[in-house]
Amino acid sequence: MILSSDPRLLVHAYVDGELDAAQAMEMERRIAADPTLAAERTRVEALRNAIAKGLPRTAAPLQLAHRIETAIAQHATRRSPVASRPSWLALAASVVLTAFLASGSSWLLLTPGSTETVADVVVANHLRALMATQPVDILSSERHTVKPWFNGRIPQAPRVVDLSRQEFPLLGGRIDVIGRVPVPTLVYQRRKHLISLSAVPLGAFARMASVPRAIAGYNIVSWTDRDTVYWAVSDVATGDLDVFVKDFRSAS
Repeated sequence: MILSSDPRLLVHAYVDGELDAAQAMEMERRIAADPTLAAERTRVEALRNAIAKGLPRTAAPLQLAHRIETAIAQHATRRSPVASRPSWLALAASVVLTAFLASGSSWLLLTPGSTETVADVVVANHLRALMATQPVDILSSERHTVKPWFNGRIPQAPRVVDLSRQEFPLLGGRIDVIGRVPVPTLVYQRRKHLISLSAVPLGAFARMASVPRAIAGYNIVSWTDRDTVYWAVSDVATGDLDVFVKDFRSAS
């Protein structure tokens, strides 16, 4: 029997082949009976195919395993009580990571000017966060707590605004990687949906005139403000994401 508060997250493990035979059969039954889960499987598979076809690849650095193990150890020492509960999804993620490194699979590498590729990776980062024990590294609804957390971890802390009155409460923040550039990502909520907002330094990747509005069922909005290119991604309705962007841009 599969246990989870959000069965949509289990779809990702199912598509990746991380479930045992009994769990896979149970997940197949649930997908067949639930159109929402079936749609989730379709868009996860579409995203995997898009990434496989669209992203340039290079060999994984030999130091990658050590760096990831070190980062996991450091993260474990500062995890909040909310994230301290064991999760089979976290175990599955570690299994996937081990298999990735052991198989000598390719490591995603972006090239300057590949805006469509940036959009793919922004969505992939959002999906990775959804599968994690918690989608943020710093869990707080206080912008005066979240913003200082980035200091010393990245060159410049992101702009953080309080949108709780607009019904987009701040959940926290994390650091994502696009290409080889660490970028700050803020996470907001809209009812039960999460919105990831990444702030990419202008010039790290060139922008194209056209940015995809959606990838594999996840809506995307991107805009430039001074020296930063913002990328907002979520499975909320397009109208809700547009309202979020408008509220964020107009906030003091």
